[in-house]
Amino acid sequence: MKRREFITLVGGAVTTWPLAVRAQQPARMRRIGILMAYAESDTVYQGYVIAFQEELQKLGWEQGRNIRFNYAWAGSDLESVNRFAKELVALQPDLILSSSTPTTASLLQQTQTIPIIFANIIDPVASGFVASLSRPGGNATGYIILEPSMASKWPELLKEIAPRVNRIAILYNPATTTLFAEAFLKPFKAAAALFEVDAVVAPVKNLSELESVVAAQASEPNAGLIAMPDTFLVGHRVEVTSLAARYRLPALYTYRSFTEVGGLMSYGNDPVVNYRRAATYVDRILKGEKPNELPVQVPVKYELVINLKSAKALGLEVPPTLLARADEVIE
Repeated sequence: MKRREFITLVGGAVTTWPLAVRAQQPARMRRIGILMAYAESDTVYQGYVIAFQEELQKLGWEQGRNIRFNYAWAGSDLESVNRFAKELVALQPDLILSSSTPTTASLLQQTQTIPIIFANIIDPVASGFVASLSRPGGNATGYIILEPSMASKWPELLKEIAPRVNRIAILYNPATTTLFAEAFLKPFKAAAALFEVDAVVAPVKNLSELESVVAAQASEPNAGLIAMPDTFLVGHRVEVTSLAARYRLPALYTYRSFTEVGGLMSYGNDPVVNYRRAATYVDRILKGEKPNELPVQVPVKYELVINLKSAKALGLEVPPTLLARADEVIE
């Protein structure tokens, strides 16, 4: 990747921001802030940012010519997210791209005037970010990554690939899903009841207790696991999928990045699509439109990804009907 300005955590220290740079830019130079709730070393999320920049370039916005970026890679720690949101807003960029529900919540606590485009969030209405999807009404708008109603599909898919499962635990961090957890839990529990599956809530507060929570679920026979869409779990997806494999738990995830590191199956929207779509709204706002004039966009497609290697390791025979429906099969 090209060398860029960014905020990062290195041993707890914050890189000094070159505040004077803004005043030195030509009058028509625009500045975009990007707040990511992931580590800068996470190449998957670096790829999302690159996709966003590529789409902006297609629309005529070229780094160093008429646009500059300030990056903040905060990780999933909420204190870091809040600190970086404050520092990013202090730079007074023309617009801020927000990666998640926690980053959007933090940014909106800091500014009601700088336009905010969220790329991948869950329920902006319930979270209080917008008045409605069609009429956002404030300084934020953007793209939904997953709709809570899709949680009703999770037990069905897990039962299809692992028919013996009769107990499913849903894993999530309450701190990073506080604004939308209940919206997913309700349809998940209702669907589990229809399939005569016990639904278990499995909150995990930090990385140190992740293994004990997963091990507790695996101690019951015929158990399965579902990982809620959660920035904490995404940031620790290698640990989550490794634990599910070690304890032989069939697991369903909501992002393909989990199956790419060994997860059994994922069902959800491809986040990179929303980052590309977000460039369109950024372009329109930089050309004069207001966030409250741009409706929140819902997912255009959900994709099913199956990791056959992981299925074989668990002793699972993937039904041909499920394979036929898969958008991608990892072998």
